[in-house]
Amino acid sequence: MPAEPRTVPRFPVVPPEAGHYESFYLKACHPDGGRAVWVRYTVHKRPGAAPVGSLWCTLFDAGAPAPLAAKATLPPEALGTGPDQYLHVGASRFAPGVVAGTTSDGHQGDGGAAWDLRFEAGGPALDHLGHAWMYRAPLPRTKPRTLYPAARFTGTVAAGGRTVELDGWPGMVGHNWGTEHAARWIWLHAAFPDRAGAWLDLVAARVALGRALSPWVAYGAVELDGARLPLGGLGRVRATAIRAAPGGCEVTVPGARLVLRASVTVPPPHMVAWEYADPGGGVHHALNCSIADVGVVVERRGTAPVELAGSMTAAYELGLRERDHGVPLQPFPDG
Repeated sequence: MPAEPRTVPRFPVVPPEAGHYESFYLKACHPDGGRAVWVRYTVHKRPGAAPVGSLWCTLFDAGAPAPLAAKATLPPEALGTGPDQYLHVGASRFAPGVVAGTTSDGHQGDGGAAWDLRFEAGGPALDHLGHAWMYRAPLPRTKPRTLYPAARFTGTVAAGGRTVELDGWPGMVGHNWGTEHAARWIWLHAAFPDRAGAWLDLVAARVALGRALSPWVAYGAVELDGARLPLGGLGRVRATAIRAAPGGCEVTVPGARLVLRASVTVPPPHMVAWEYADPGGGVHHALNCSIADVGVVVERRGTAPVELAGSMTAAYELGLRERDHGVPLQPFPDG
């Protein structure tokens, strides 16, 4: 049975004069770690211009010298949606339960990629912001939602002359949209094979306040033994501590009667850097690794701490304006 729709695309109703970006994406990792895929369908709309769709794919393999990455951007008329899908870019579609496509049309750079994946839902969606009004308000300018935080993927991904078969790989499916990327952000997602059903999904951002940056604001959840424990929020900014760099991050994020501490380490050759453009102008670099190491401790009042770990199973993304991060930039312009 296909997964049920859990969101709607926003780009079809964006006014012509407005700017907009939108992303549907997935991450899946081999249960034993070391191999992962990251696929992203995006919409980029400059004010006064028609929206344009792009297809992104990265294949991570700890046994390879570096990730294999591909991207294609097609003309505006190739972008659309329909009753049985979230969106399509040319013949490539992203739908509930099915993500299939290729960068063979409109491909930028050498090589290419193709994917034909099916996924099963695991648990309800996660609205990071926690309140429906925050998804309607002008701020924050990015609206994150994890549609399927504990999905299972089957199918194939081909890139750089290699074909990888997925057979029940754990992962996630996400959707975000907005008018502007944060000045700096991180995203973490991890499933923990040694503790059935456990996962972590966290986003955190700093926004520009003139020439300064705001403190980190984090939103997300950790799921343990069937219980979903919300994390972060505006009311917990003072107790949130994040140190983020291209090589990994250290995170302390409180929830209700709990504190989560996470440490993420990226194997140096296994991170890619992408250009992310803002609709109104300006460019960020997004550094992504889907085979990062992660260690988590969840401290809850009245119970013993719970430790979770994943070896080369976590997704870590760092977005920033700096250009001296040391990660080779993929040769694919955005916007």
